Amino acid sequence: MALLNLRHFIQGYTLGTMAKPFVIGITGNIASGKSVVRSFLANMGAYTIDADLTAQDAYLPGTPAWRAILEAFGEDLQLNDGQINRGKLGQIVFSDPQRMRQLEEIVHPLVTESILNQLKTCQRKIFVVEAIKLIESEIAERCDQIWTIAADEQVRFRRLVENRGYSEEHAWAKIRAQSPEADKITASDQ
Repeated sequence: MALLNLRHFIQGYTLGTMAKPFVIGITGNIASGKSVVRSFLANMGAYTIDADLTAQDAYLPGTPAWRAILEAFGEDLQLNDGQINRGKLGQIVFSDPQRMRQLEEIVHPLVTESILNQLKTCQRKIFVVEAIKLIESEIAERCDQIWTIAADEQVRFRRLVENRGYSEEHAWAKIRAQSPEADKITASDQ
């Protein structure tokens, strides 16, 4: 859906009198442009959530996920200020699918709970969740529409290296650690 069509969609929907927000789930693989679409929707008045940022909040010192991560992956992940060294944790989980699943089992239920709590209290007409693993999550069941943002693998690779400063090896590891883009597109409305 082109951005101009998004503007008409949002304006048309917000004129309605729905009792609950219209829920849009945005997914796509890393560096595909999901955040650009989410930001556009936020600028149009939608309530938006970045599931990655919600997950990062779950890692904060003293939270249940923080303790569980340190127990599962080692106390040596803890930095001097108590934060989890996410770079070091990323090296562990991106090189081992079983360890990635273990981390997801710790963090995803907390992220889902946070998103659902925000949905319950949302006063805006449109509620948007951006998540790489949206389709695999319970949140997908709450979405009125699921949009997949797609970009060529080489474009995504260049974005990771040039815009995010990833090494070429790290960029390819991140890209290859994700489920196929085609699966997300097949499960989407847009």
